Amino acid sequence: MIVLGIDTSCDDTSAGVVAHGTRVFSNVVHSQVTLHHPHGGVVPELASREHIRNIMPVVEEAVTRAGLRIDDLEGIAVTVGPGLVGSLLVGLYYAKGLAYALGIPLAAVNHLEGHILSIFLEEEVPAFPFVALTVSGGHTSLYHVKGYGQYIQMGQTLDDAAGEAFDKVAKILGLGYPGGVVIEHRAQEGDEAKIPFPRAWLSDFSLDFSFSGLKTAVALYIKKWHKGGVENTGAVLADIAASFQEAVIDVLVHKAMKATAQVGALALVMAGGVACNQRLRTRLREEAHKDKVRVYYPRPEYCTDNGAMIAAAGFHRLLAGERAAPSGDVKSKYLISDLPPLGAPPSYAAHASKRKI
Repeated sequence: MIVLGIDTSCDDTSAGVVAHGTRVFSNVVHSQVTLHHPHGGVVPELASREHIRNIMPVVEEAVTRAGLRIDDLEGIAVTVGPGLVGSLLVGLYYAKGLAYALGIPLAAVNHLEGHILSIFLEEEVPAFPFVALTVSGGHTSLYHVKGYGQYIQMGQTLDDAAGEAFDKVAKILGLGYPGGVVIEHRAQEGDEAKIPFPRAWLSDFSLDFSFSGLKTAVALYIKKWHKGGVENTGAVLADIAASFQEAVIDVLVHKAMKATAQVGALALVMAGGVACNQRLRTRLREEAHKDKVRVYYPRPEYCTDNGAMIAAAGFHRLLAGERAAPSGDVKSKYLISDLPPLGAPPSYAAHASKRKI
């Protein structure tokens, strides 16, 4: 089945064409970073307007790059949440109209399920069950993934997501937007052990995350630094960036490994925009090796928001017979636990053999 995936959950307009949930024919992303950069973050109204301008050419380019005609599509998948309501509506109503015009089924997809299943766009994939860490600008969560459509949430952020903390701290430091990239770059020149920023472990048994306190600690440190109240540290922006980044990574790695140990998983998948961070990948790989756990990462273009991962998730929804209702709406808050369970779809091996079409 050839599925077109559409994602307009935040500030990227993206569309991808994927066969059988595994083989990527195309993946087109129109970034809005330049538009939002002067504001230090995403402006929802501007994002919605930009999606309206770009949704049609992005989809057309995705189909063209796939070497297909629009009539070759057999299904459409679109993100309905979580995300910015205005942005989500652009993608949903375009997808509804296109599916109706082509007479093909439409699947409503949870954005986080797309991140979890993005690993199946790669050649090397984990066996079920595994633990998934989704870490991005809007979400930081841990899931026990037992199969397609079978997700048990083990932990979530209680306030700021990791990517959101990166953006806010970058703004505090005057480094610009998006924060993850600029902080990672500046941190390479700094000493991650220079400043003992706090780690929010919460409790011995908790797998939840909290980064708002760390963000506040950085803001207070900067305030004292500017006033000369922090003495004899030799701190510079690079040291602050490195120390902040390390504090975030310590918590992410510790809790991810605790989750794998708790369920006895031998595989760990990390996805989402922050999963592109090389320091995080290195630390997680090192710790996982000690516990004989194998770590899987999608390539960077499948970590950030993209249509291909939505097509992959939508394939399994369509395969199980799900169809989006014509009256269906978007959901700004859409938990994995709210997803309808899937039946028993074919195993990965059963449809992976079709990748050569």
